Amino acid sequence: MYVIDKEQEEKEIQSKYDELIQLCWSKNLISTKKDENTIYRAFIISKNAHASMRRKSGEPYIFHPLSVATIAVQEIGLGVTGVVCALLHDVVEDTDTTLSDLKSIFGDRVARIIDGLTKIDNIFDTQTNSIQAENFKKILLAMADDVYVIFLKLCDRLHNMRTLDSMPTAKQLVISSETQYLYIPIAHRLGLYSIKTELEELVMKYTNPQSYNSIKELVDSTQGDRETFIDDFCSSIRELLDKRGYKYVLNGRVKSIYSIWRKMEKKRVDFEEIYDIFAIRIIIDTPQEEEKEECFKIYSLITSLFHPNPERFRDWITVPKANGYESIHTTVMTPSGRWVEVQIRSKRMDIIAEKGMAAHFLYKEGLSKDDVQANVADNWLAQIREILEHNEKNALDFVDYFKQSLYTKEIYLFTPKGKMITLPAGSTVIDFAFAIHTQLGLSCMGAKVNSKVVSNKYELKSGEQVQILSSRKMTPEEDWIDIAKTQRAKAEIKKYFRVQKRKYLLEGKNKLAAVLADINMEINPAVLGQLRVALNIPTDLDLYFQVAKDKIKRDDITKCFVKENKIRKAPWLILTAPFRQLLKPLAAVANKTSNEENTLKDNYQNNITNILLDEKYEHYEIVIADCCNPIQGDDVVGFIEDDKIVVHRTNCPKVIDLLATHKNKVVKAKWRKGEDVSFLTAIQMVAIDRKGLLQDLTRIISQEMDLNMRGITLETSQGIGQGIIMVYVNDTESLNGLIEKLRALDGMESVTRV
Repeated sequence: MYVIDKEQEEKEIQSKYDELIQLCWSKNLISTKKDENTIYRAFIISKNAHASMRRKSGEPYIFHPLSVATIAVQEIGLGVTGVVCALLHDVVEDTDTTLSDLKSIFGDRVARIIDGLTKIDNIFDTQTNSIQAENFKKILLAMADDVYVIFLKLCDRLHNMRTLDSMPTAKQLVISSETQYLYIPIAHRLGLYSIKTELEELVMKYTNPQSYNSIKELVDSTQGDRETFIDDFCSSIRELLDKRGYKYVLNGRVKSIYSIWRKMEKKRVDFEEIYDIFAIRIIIDTPQEEEKEECFKIYSLITSLFHPNPERFRDWITVPKANGYESIHTTVMTPSGRWVEVQIRSKRMDIIAEKGMAAHFLYKEGLSKDDVQANVADNWLAQIREILEHNEKNALDFVDYFKQSLYTKEIYLFTPKGKMITLPAGSTVIDFAFAIHTQLGLSCMGAKVNSKVVSNKYELKSGEQVQILSSRKMTPEEDWIDIAKTQRAKAEIKKYFRVQKRKYLLEGKNKLAAVLADINMEINPAVLGQLRVALNIPTDLDLYFQVAKDKIKRDDITKCFVKENKIRKAPWLILTAPFRQLLKPLAAVANKTSNEENTLKDNYQNNITNILLDEKYEHYEIVIADCCNPIQGDDVVGFIEDDKIVVHRTNCPKVIDLLATHKNKVVKAKWRKGEDVSFLTAIQMVAIDRKGLLQDLTRIISQEMDLNMRGITLETSQGIGQGIIMVYVNDTESLNGLIEKLRALDGMESVTRV
């Protein structure tokens, strides 16, 4: 319970402001008293505007903008403009202060950035009903104009995630899902790894608390051993570097809880089996012209001490990442049998690694004269603008496409003259052609890749030399849009077809008007929208084109306006669908009788009634999501779909996207206490094939755990057995108990819940 003490609060506010100013001076982000006065003016305006406002925790609201400004300075290194905008970022949205007021005091750029950070109120995407998607879209469009918008939005989101405990559970899930959906991918692409890592951990804390807390306990319990191990490992490296006179900083760390969890999930192993959770960073102080040579010398020294894993070597100095990240990574085996990742970089590279793309923009703005970094910033913004220029998609599709483009890995290709072209992994010959020139792309017939002729569909691999083959007679085909992977190629192909389709616009409109007239209707936005939805056509232009080319017939149009009686399926038919899918692997080992089917139906109905919702949702049909199959004890959330509420696990990837874009459909859900019901769930296992394995499995399930097994599949190959067990459990406690016992069996490699 927060107790209000106005005098103490004033002292805390002033203390936070003083700390912010001292931080700015210490990092050389302000250089004159005039800069400090500008920040002070923004602070006073924000403090006065938010004077009567408090956060959910009860604290004065001004704590939030002060914290956001501190993050902007500490984590990214933003200067006066960034600090001013951080202090004022909520003023226009939450108070009577206007953009014009701020523009008259701080100038055009500050007003423009704050406008980009201000949410849209009550404007929904008509196709998706998602105000969140509209706000995401606004932020991305503003980012293309000034990248400070997204820097500050990330700082704002990080502080909101840090203080999420005071929010209701449903709000925690929505904000965490938004963060997972958009802000983490953006932080990744910007190279803001410390922000990305902290956001990942905080999202996991609220969407997957069971796994988060269990791994955190394990990490905390082994802290002493880890510190001893890292000190021992580093001492031998220090001795070697000191002997050769290097100026360096060496530090060690344990990978994040989220990163460890990802490894456990990916490799299907327990915490104790994750060996490469340690990372050592060596940062050398050396002139820029000698960086590459010195980093490789240190790599040679490290691998003379420890055996490297050749499959884990990464050279991002010779070919930096798209965001400018430069470093050498190698993983080595220590005498104690543990893998350790070693990162080697220069002091300059470390600034880029820590501040990510922000460092490039700060260099460009005068904090350094590194023209290469300024070019990296310009090139990235040019790519973003290219993606954002072609925004004919609805807000949700638009944001989703942008998000997908952020995580794409890259490949490096060469023209016949040796020029390097960087493209997303998975790019085809068509993408390469458009990357060189639009006209070359439109007339592309294929290519010679390493002197071998290939088709337009050929997926390029890093290091290949590509010569495009073209013809004036060649024109794009419809399937090129699916073949192309880059936004530039897709946009140019779509532009070509839009030009072609416009030639049929009038003909298609006249034909459609004639058909509608026969059923006493006329062309208007509502009618066109209904037709597009019914016929699954993206735009009016596509609709007119298909009508003109007789791809859509008269009957296809009239059927869209004929009301049909909807037959509601029996509830059990809907509800048992997930079971049928889960039971597919068991078809060869289990004959389903009608009695067994009825048992499944009854059991599933019991599961449905075991969910507790608010009274206002009592008339909804409750359905368990078949994408994640929650069981009693899982953290769950409901999501409204038509006349149903679908219950998902809170860490379900599908529901994270839904919550991030449609928070208006979120319903709080929890399990009823004291209900004794069974849930059918699937367990996947990998074990060394041995005599008596199947007998041990059935003994543990049926006798020791007293559980009812629905079926089991077990396939063996080269001495390894893999299988899926379908078993009824009462809750997560009994499931986890079963998994623990199965993992203890001789020869068992992994046991995981599907």
